[in-house]
Amino acid sequence: MLATLEARTPATRDRAIDGLRALALLGVVIGHWLVMPLIPDASGALHVSSPLRALPAFAPVSWMLQMLGLFFLVGGYVAARGYRGGYRPWLRTRLLRLGRPVLALAVALAAGLPLLYLCGVPAGTLRTTLVLTVQPLWFLGVYAVVTALTPVIVALVRRFGVLAAVPPVLVVAAVDLLRYGPWQHAVPGWVGLVNVLPGWAFGYVLGVAWAYGRLGRRAAALLAAGGGVLALLLVARFGYPVSMVGVPGSARTNSHPPSLLVVALAAAQCGLAVLLRDRLAALLRRPAWWGAAVLVNLGALTILCWHQIAGVLVAGAAQLVARHAVTGLHTVPGGPVWILERLAWLPAYLIVLAGIVAAARRFEK
Repeated sequence: MLATLEARTPATRDRAIDGLRALALLGVVIGHWLVMPLIPDASGALHVSSPLRALPAFAPVSWMLQMLGLFFLVGGYVAARGYRGGYRPWLRTRLLRLGRPVLALAVALAAGLPLLYLCGVPAGTLRTTLVLTVQPLWFLGVYAVVTALTPVIVALVRRFGVLAAVPPVLVVAAVDLLRYGPWQHAVPGWVGLVNVLPGWAFGYVLGVAWAYGRLGRRAAALLAAGGGVLALLLVARFGYPVSMVGVPGSARTNSHPPSLLVVALAAAQCGLAVLLRDRLAALLRRPAWWGAAVLVNLGALTILCWHQIAGVLVAGAAQLVARHAVTGLHTVPGGPVWILERLAWLPAYLIVLAGIVAAARRFEK
């Protein structure tokens, strides 16, 4: 199979872009598996816990797993390379590609959840399943809006180059100043939502600039260094939470809506992606690595839509078979050993996810 994939790959295929997309997606999948264990309550219903409450030192790992900035970078790059006018048919094709897997998931949930309830699955478990499944889909909504703005972003990049990515950063910084400055108590909570579009569009603009040759190695090095320094400064001097994911009970969160720390991390990751592009492309010329990247890319949206359900299925099946809390699946995170216990279940989770993707990927074609 690897030889077939290699033979069918055009010589002009940009393997580094596919590799970055796969890397970003795997970060989401593995990150959610590690930070969202499902703990049964007295009634047996499964509810989300977080290891970061007991293991705050584990929070910096989330910097390596939060790679949505790379996903938007790749999205902007691919959109810019593929957009050649004919806006409506181009946008319709892109949105249909996004919408088909989501529609299939919605139909499955609408049919499956009531049936599972009638079969005796606790309502709390079903509620947790619904919330976990729907939560990642906000990303696709934002991605669709940014995609629709591609002609505007292309025009800005053609005129201003990579500097077109500066306004989104300024907007996020201004909103954070309002949210976290001395006057924060007088600012309504919805103001943070202003950051959703510019915070995630930042990486997309960089991707468009990269596609048009306006993001070179020098600018990439500045992004990587500047983003890294800014991220450390925001945590050390301005009180930003270290974790890139929400922690239950925490007064502030970085990712929902995105804060300036998320943008700084995206800048560092995007800069490194540009600098390491040739090395990544060389690595992906090896058939085994390229085959893995191809398999992830072929079901990218399906993986994004269904990966949380795979986690619930693993936890639920183990609960049903064992009839008691299973270490690493249903135990409350309480120490470093728990991380190893959780990782021990990762292969089972990935096998279940692969089976789901094999069945549901047809809706992505």
